[in-house]
Amino acid sequence: MAVPRSIAARDRRRQWLALGFLLVLAGFAVAGPWGLLAWSENAAALEARQAEIAALAAKRDALRNRVRLLDPEAADPDLASELVREQLGVMREDEVVITLEDE
Repeated sequence: MAVPRSIAARDRRRQWLALGFLLVLAGFAVAGPWGLLAWSENAAALEARQAEIAALAAKRDALRNRVRLLDPEAADPDLASELVREQLGVMREDEVVITLEDE
């Protein structure tokens, strides 16, 4: 028994449409925003962010230590002296100031 022409044409259109849909899905799987090609870019961005986080954590720890040294209850005498000299521009009589020119 022969299949009518309209049914065969409709089936072929469905097959082509399904193939087109599968090709679009495959394209997104390879080159889409979450595809295989984006993995290396995302991995590099992740490494850069982790390095930035590590640098900021080190800076935070240094600032936390400086705050601890400036605690009003038990301030570090060397740091307090350094800050007073820097901010007020004072020095003792027996000190010599050597200025360095910026390059």
